[in-house]
Amino acid sequence: MTEQHIASAFDRDLEAVQAHIMKMGGLVEAAIMNAARSLETRDVELAQEVRQGDKAIDALEDLINEETARVIALRAPTASDLRLVLSVLKVSANLERIGDYSKNIAKRTTVLVDAGEINGSAAALRRMAREVERMLRDALDAYIQRDAELAADVIQRDEEVDQMYNGLFREFLTFMAEDPRNISSCMHLHFIAKNIERMGDHVTAIAEQVVYLVTGERPSEARPKADTTSQTA
Repeated sequence: MTEQHIASAFDRDLEAVQAHIMKMGGLVEAAIMNAARSLETRDVELAQEVRQGDKAIDALEDLINEETARVIALRAPTASDLRLVLSVLKVSANLERIGDYSKNIAKRTTVLVDAGEINGSAAALRRMAREVERMLRDALDAYIQRDAELAADVIQRDEEVDQMYNGLFREFLTFMAEDPRNISSCMHLHFIAKNIERMGDHVTAIAEQVVYLVTGERPSEARPKADTTSQTA
């Protein structure tokens, strides 16, 4: 087989794997928003759909891992191509973790369904989740288009998610201090907020992978991290 044929076969294999990445990304985007919507509307059935849907996300990660290993074994990619192949594994791993956090939110929704609303917190959490979902969509677009500028923009936007989390964290502390009956609900809501904040971290990791893939270097500036709760917890 000529080098040209090997290269074209590699490209076809890579396109197939990246198609799985985009399918996985679409499922994860839906999981984020459905988990947040189920919390806001107290929709137990939707929460259960999110939990069940995580199996498809996990299955796609397994498929991506298998096909990536096959590409490496059969095509023996060069150093630059190997970097591209390995980026697929890192992106899929981050997507899988975001899916897990969505599932965790859905699990807590089933616990909170009979609890009283805490001052519009569910709507605030949905807004936070919406921002993370937008970041993920842009990060995946940046990955497919090899757009380092868009990826860098996603990295910067994680600071806003951290700030939203900090605000909710302070609110939950206040509500618990004012009325001990709020403690259980606020603890669950805080874990949900933390899950969404962690989603933002994984989206940022995908964006950082894009910058590395395009430039061959890690992002030059340290990622802004505005989660201050670890300093007060």
